[in-house]
Amino acid sequence: MEMKKQSGFTLIELVVVIVILGILAATALPKFVDLTGNAYQATAAGIGGGLSSAGAINYGACAANSNTGPKCTPFSAATNKCADVGVLLAPAVTITAGALPTPTVAKTLYITTANNIALTATGATCNAIYGDGTNAGTAFTYTAFATGP
Repeated sequence: MEMKKQSGFTLIELVVVIVILGILAATALPKFVDLTGNAYQATAAGIGGGLSSAGAINYGACAANSNTGPKCTPFSAATNKCADVGVLLAPAVTITAGALPTPTVAKTLYITTANNIALTATGATCNAIYGDGTNAGTAFTYTAFATGP
């Protein structure tokens, strides 16, 4: 009986090739995935958190010091609105109030006239937009206080 010589790849060779292709795909995939949208959302959420924290810290400090101090009355009655709380951050942040441009300018903070509401001592919820180069931008929310209690 004569044995036929078989040709082909062994299972180990096939597994090694599949593993190598998997490694190459894993290293090349991030170059094709656009994470810009996620980065803008995270930035907007971070800015909103920073503005909320700054307002809460300012509110607490003013309450503890009987409303005396340099940041306890940072606003006049005419400018006591959501767009004005950027001065509480260090360094200060400018929030542009008015109509939203089309497209938005990347890395610019906007608040529409309708959302630029008056602040209260109990806190106002402010809806703002982080410019990302698109027409709508990335929306975020923060809480702002007029002054301490």
